[in-house]
Amino acid sequence: MRRPSRSVIVLCVALIVLLALAWWFSQRQAAPQNHAPSAVPVRVIKVAQQDVPRFATAIGSVLSLHNVQIRPQVDGILTQVLVKEGQWVKQGDLLAVIDDRAIRASIDQARAMLEQSQAQLQVAAVDLKRYRLLSSDDGVSKQTFDQQQALVKQLQATAKGNQAAIVNAQVQLSYTQIRSPVTGRVGIRNVDPGNLVRSSDTQSLFSVTQIDPIAVEFALPQQLLPTLQQLLKAPEPALVQAFMDADHQRTLLGEGGLALIDNQISANTGTLRIKAEFDNKDGLLWPGQLVTVKLRTGLDRGALVVPPPVVQRGIDGHYVYRLDGDKVTSVPVKVLFQDSDLTIISGVAAGDQLVADGQSRLKPGARVEVLGDPPASTELAERRLQP
Repeated sequence: MRRPSRSVIVLCVALIVLLALAWWFSQRQAAPQNHAPSAVPVRVIKVAQQDVPRFATAIGSVLSLHNVQIRPQVDGILTQVLVKEGQWVKQGDLLAVIDDRAIRASIDQARAMLEQSQAQLQVAAVDLKRYRLLSSDDGVSKQTFDQQQALVKQLQATAKGNQAAIVNAQVQLSYTQIRSPVTGRVGIRNVDPGNLVRSSDTQSLFSVTQIDPIAVEFALPQQLLPTLQQLLKAPEPALVQAFMDADHQRTLLGEGGLALIDNQISANTGTLRIKAEFDNKDGLLWPGQLVTVKLRTGLDRGALVVPPPVVQRGIDGHYVYRLDGDKVTSVPVKVLFQDSDLTIISGVAAGDQLVADGQSRLKPGARVEVLGDPPASTELAERRLQP
């Protein structure tokens, strides 16, 4: 077998060396490209400018404006209960009846005594008139005339006392018919017909609770006192909303107005008790119910609003990342108001595109890639008014 010549071997080695050098140079040129920073994927949102209502939130308790415990005012047998448990009644409706025979008998007795005293008074008045004529001619002594005059006054007082006894008995008679003092709903009955009831009983027959309108009581920090005082001076009551939170959903139960604030601040909690009144025709608010309350404390007109995740907090304060072309700029901002729904800021302009997601990988001047089209600014203030 013939061996390859020396020149052929040298040529092959040179060719291998040239290929190795070419690959090495190509890698050196590609290396800077591999180390070039890649674009950071982010999502952005536009700064919206709109009127934003401010709210103070608290947990409140629903209270009836009138809750009346129906108790007897006279002793007797409860003969009738004319309403059912849970029935709606109006003011003045007859609710129950107590046996009134003994009181009617006392009225008849007082009337008889009045007639007797009136008859005695009539006779005494005639005698007094006669004695007055005789006294002018010394027909009767002065003492006899004075005694007869005193007797007439005594009988007049007796007649007035008898008349008062009749009025008192008539009042007692009116108590045997128990009427509703308010418009509301009858509660659970505690005493059945046929039982002896007394005015000294501690247990009521039942209750009548006003449902419409109704009140909600809640507490807010004492720092809001100046704001609350201004709200009470306003010509229109401040808006108050009541919500029920259940199964991660919030249901609006009613809208009412600020009615009053308590006359003192609790020294233990540093809070101020507040009451709001609601129209409750649908009966969605019920006495004793716990609700979430939102009190409208103000309105920021033309505010610049963004979702809370947009604003970041650094050593020097709050800042946002603004999109400038394909890069971002760190812009310091001032937070004017913030809650779980939105943040009101200053330091940017309406329509600026700010990074809403992906800030953890950013730094000033970083190149970014926007995921999808920039979403339109949402009317966050309107969402704040929804359940």
